[in-house]
Amino acid sequence: MKIIVFGATGNTGKRVLAQGIQMGHEMTAFVRNAEKLYDQLGEHSEKHVKVIVDDMMDPVSVREALVDQDAAIIAAGHAGQGEEFVRIVDNIISQCEMEPSFSGRVWVMGGAGLLDIPYTDWIGNNLPGFPPEYKNHNRNFERLQRTDLDWTMMCPGTMTDSREQSDSAHLHVTTEILPVPMQETIKDFSEAEVAGHLFSRFQELNVAYDDVVMCMLDHLELDGSFKRKRVGLAYQSHIAVS
Repeated sequence: MKIIVFGATGNTGKRVLAQGIQMGHEMTAFVRNAEKLYDQLGEHSEKHVKVIVDDMMDPVSVREALVDQDAAIIAAGHAGQGEEFVRIVDNIISQCEMEPSFSGRVWVMGGAGLLDIPYTDWIGNNLPGFPPEYKNHNRNFERLQRTDLDWTMMCPGTMTDSREQSDSAHLHVTTEILPVPMQETIKDFSEAEVAGHLFSRFQELNVAYDDVVMCMLDHLELDGSFKRKRVGLAYQSHIAVS
């Protein structure tokens, strides 16, 4: 497949490139800093990546980069950038909508605070105590809900360089809801109590970058099981990958 990665020098994007190359995909990196990308790729890998150096806020450049691509992975920016982060995602999504030769398949990075909390009507990002900048992910999610693209939003917890669990732990994948078990009694908690409960369990949501990336690269087909859904990941010792 032909895959374009926006934000290809970040912790997630650089791993998407590396794993994509290993899987035999035709990878394109859209970056602002080519030198940084080449340092990360190494001499062997850089031969297998098409590099576009430009501004992700430039509609023309982004649209041209999307020509004939089978999938786009948006790993650019972070919630702490505020309005700039939202504008970056909006521009890329808008150009995905407008470029007729682009397939329409998009992965966008979010966070676990976007996932539904079982037995409640809440998501973490809207609870007291959650960093207000996390609501920029909410805005990106709302933007995706307004498009006809075949999108999926990856919503991991804290991403780590390597697995912190034993090799016997399996990756548990959920759609729409948090991937950790919750007692039904949580429905009787106040918002503040639910927030406190989630804060106490954040470590259960830690997941390795490589597992996040592999999940995305394994689900690039159009009209797949993750179409227009939020995806959560966690390790569990007794549940296989779904």
